[in-house]
Amino acid sequence: MTEFPSRALISRAAFAHNLERMRAATSAEVMAIVKGNAYGHGLKRISRWAWEEGVRWFGVAQLAEALELRGYLPDARILTWIYTPADDLAEALDAGLDLSVGSLWALEKLAGARHARAHIKVDTGMARGGLSLAELEAHAGRIASLEREGRIDVVGLWSHLACADEPANPETARQIERFERARQILHEAGVVAQRLHLSASAGTLWHPAAHYDMVRPGIALYGLSPNPAVATAAELGLRAVMQLEADVMTVRDVPAGTGVSYNHSYVTDEGAHLGVVPLGYADGIPRMASNMASVTVAGRECPIRGKVCMDQFIVEGELSPGDVAVLFGDAATGVATADDWAGLTSTIGYEIVTRIGSHVPRVDAP
Repeated sequence: MTEFPSRALISRAAFAHNLERMRAATSAEVMAIVKGNAYGHGLKRISRWAWEEGVRWFGVAQLAEALELRGYLPDARILTWIYTPADDLAEALDAGLDLSVGSLWALEKLAGARHARAHIKVDTGMARGGLSLAELEAHAGRIASLEREGRIDVVGLWSHLACADEPANPETARQIERFERARQILHEAGVVAQRLHLSASAGTLWHPAAHYDMVRPGIALYGLSPNPAVATAAELGLRAVMQLEADVMTVRDVPAGTGVSYNHSYVTDEGAHLGVVPLGYADGIPRMASNMASVTVAGRECPIRGKVCMDQFIVEGELSPGDVAVLFGDAATGVATADDWAGLTSTIGYEIVTRIGSHVPRVDAP
């Protein structure tokens, strides 16, 4: 418990279970993706748990987050991929970070380095980041030259799958073909990447041909499905790591015809018992959950009535002040999941967990 009226319970047992599920799906090494504050679960907590479970490779998007992570895990291999031409990479290089090189300017920023750990990123079909195959072919000689000079060590060749969460989509096979072409281009220039990695969670679960030397699961480690329409987390054998809950504040009985919350988007059609849950859109609760989602109190479903406010919302049901209202957690416990909330609010489970405000305490689950 904390002084804050809500909390996100974070389960080490669930995280370890999901990690083993990913390891069972592949013979490749697992790089734990802990970007976005470990998908909202807490970078320090999750990264240390992963390290203690034997994970040695970690991935974060932002350079600043990679440097923070280095403070927690001085011996880990840490890949980071978002930085700009204006960024000074001296601290990153001093910290021994692995840097993605997905543009010509990024390659040249490392030209003055010594043994910079580089993962050459190639665009195989996302149109988001990475060298095109044409760029790679034109500059493979430059990459080889920098490696011979000891400026860079080509630790990895990598890319990202655009449609891996649609197992029948032929685009994944096409991306694998382009990735193979990228490997061939580098090989012909005399560059052999130490690690090839292409798969995130969906690729790990559904595309064994894309596993290569290392896989990069993210969302699955936190117990959510990359695509619940294909298979739910429960069907994939995953357990939710986060349970979001709050203490019920005030309760009241109201008569039929009572307008509830802003603009009276809900009006009671009979007498109702209402309670206030102290979480709102400032805490990351989707406003689209208004009149859509429910919480669970002592095993009973209590629907949201009226609009979600900035820091509270109203539910209807059998509840008393101090009761614990669970918004989402693990399906096996009989509560809604983050994926359920995503389905009701026209988004994805990734957004539900990552948007929970950093001020909401993350607490180790009992």
